[in-house]
Amino acid sequence: MFFKNSSYSFIVGSFLFISGCSSKSETAMQGPPPVQVVVQQVSIADASYYDEFPVIVRALSEVELRPQVGGYITAMHFKEGDRVKKGQKLYSIDPQQSEGAYQQAMANLSVQETNLVKAQKDVERYRELNKSDAIAKQQVDYAEATFEAAKKQVQAAKATVSSVQTNVRYTTIVAPFDGTIGISAVRLGASVSPGTTLLNTISSDDPIGADISVDQKGIYRFTQLSKNSNKNDSTFRLAFGSDVYPHPGYISIIDRAVDSQTGTIRMRLTFPNPDHALRAGMSGTLQVLSTSKKSVIIPQKAITEQLGEFFVYVADSSKVSQRKVKLGQQLGKSIIVSEGLKEGETIVTEGVQNLREGSAIAVAAPTAAKK
Repeated sequence: MFFKNSSYSFIVGSFLFISGCSSKSETAMQGPPPVQVVVQQVSIADASYYDEFPVIVRALSEVELRPQVGGYITAMHFKEGDRVKKGQKLYSIDPQQSEGAYQQAMANLSVQETNLVKAQKDVERYRELNKSDAIAKQQVDYAEATFEAAKKQVQAAKATVSSVQTNVRYTTIVAPFDGTIGISAVRLGASVSPGTTLLNTISSDDPIGADISVDQKGIYRFTQLSKNSNKNDSTFRLAFGSDVYPHPGYISIIDRAVDSQTGTIRMRLTFPNPDHALRAGMSGTLQVLSTSKKSVIIPQKAITEQLGEFFVYVADSSKVSQRKVKLGQQLGKSIIVSEGLKEGETIVTEGVQNLREGSAIAVAAPTAAKK
C-alpha cells in the first residue's frame, strides 16, 4: 500500500513539474512586455534663432593725452570718469617757461624788424646815389644783400614767435572730441615731458563699437546681412550672460582682408549707447538672427547620446529602431535635426530611456509614459 501511494505521488509531482516548465517556456517565448512610450510625427517648419559670436566692445574713437610741452601740472579741470565735451579744458601746465620764451621771441622779432627798416632805408639811398654814379657799385650790392638778409631774419623771427606762441597754447590741454575721460595718470605738481608722459585717455562712448572675428566661410553671409539690415531691426544684438542689450546694432566695417594665420576676418558693428551702459573693453556675445527654412524640428528630449553621437528611436508598427541623426541649432526645448529624419516619420518623445534596438512599444498618452 505504501508503494502504491508513493507511485501516485511521484506521478502527480512529475505532472506538476512538467506543467510548470511548459508555462515558463511559453512566457520566455512571449518576451518582455512592451514599453509604454509617447510618439510624435516629424513635421517641417521654418525656424528663427540667433547664432552667437564672442564680441569685444570697442570705442570708435580713442586717444591718449600726452603733453607737447614740458613743465609741471598746475591744474586739473575735470572729474575722473566723467564725460567731457570737445574743446573742454582738461589740464594746465605751468606756462612760465613757455611765456618767457614767447617774450624773448617777440623781443627778437622787434630787433629784426628794426634792422629791416634800417636796411631798407640804406638800400633806397644807395639806389638813388647809384643813378648818378655817386657811389661804388660794390656798396650798392652790399646794401641790397643786407636788405634781403634782414627780410629773411624777420621771417625767421616771426616763425619763432609762432612756434613759441603755439607752445604757450599747448600749456592748456583740451578734449579733442566728446567722450569719457579715464583715471588720470598724473597728479597736481607732477613734472611732465613733451611727447612721452601719458596724462590720460579719452574714448568716445555713443555710439560704440563691437568687434567680432568671423570664419571666412561666413563672409558672404555677413556681407549680405550688412546690405539688408538696418539700424532699427533686431538682426544684430548684444548679450551679456542672460541679459540682452536693448538697442540693436549694424555692421559698420568689414576688414579689407582675411587673416592668413587664423582664416578669419574682423568685423566691427556699431551700437547706440545713449545710457552709456556699454564700456570699452567689455566682453559678451553677439547674437545674429538666422532663419532656417523647412527644417525638421523635434523635442530635445527625444534625443539620446552614445559616445558623442546622437540618436532617436523611430517607431515602425509596434517596434522601434535606433537611428543616428545630426543636430543643428537648439530652439529652447526643441532642436533642429539637419540629417537623419524626414517629414512624416514617427519618433519616440517620451520613454526613450527604457528602449533598445527592436524594443516592442505600446503607445500611451503623454501623462501615462514613464519619465
